[in-house]
Amino acid sequence: MILYSFRRCPYAMRARLALRYAGVPVQIEEVSLKAKPAQMLALSPKGTVPVLSVEGRVLEESLDIMRWALAQHDPQDWRLDGDPRIDALIARNDNAFKLHLNHYKYAERYPEHSREHYRQQAEVILADLEGLLGEQPYLLADHPSLADAALLPFIRQFAGVEPQWFAEAPYPRLRAWLQGWLESELFKAIMAR
Repeated sequence: MILYSFRRCPYAMRARLALRYAGVPVQIEEVSLKAKPAQMLALSPKGTVPVLSVEGRVLEESLDIMRWALAQHDPQDWRLDGDPRIDALIARNDNAFKLHLNHYKYAERYPEHSREHYRQQAEVILADLEGLLGEQPYLLADHPSLADAALLPFIRQFAGVEPQWFAEAPYPRLRAWLQGWLESELFKAIMAR
């Protein structure tokens, strides 16, 4: 199996996390976004990563890849027996938070408001995540879930926009959660060049 990926893409990152966690052996094909391989475009003409060809099907959405991987092997119960809060957290991340993150990260492209304004919009969601982490070390349980892995790359991106601000922001649990992931063997393995 080949996973077409781009190292820093948050969607590809979360797909790699789930595949690695599940122990699914895949060959990672790092894609240059300026020169996408013909083999990938033949599988997925939309030309975005990640793309995984498996068992005669093409999975071209990160969540589909994650769910497929967890269906193969889920030793820590990342699926939490189908807990509906997983889908709710991921939907909020992939829609509202991703929009705020893009505006915050690329504030110069959205001059209607300041970077601070866009950051404050995202902070509503960060505050909710901080609250969830007050109950246990991960977002929904005492161990990682699909929600943690799916949100991680986006929180990492957010923290990188203004690192000093994030280091001092009133989200100590979220910072500790992020740092724990960044220092984990799983994360280091999927980010290796």
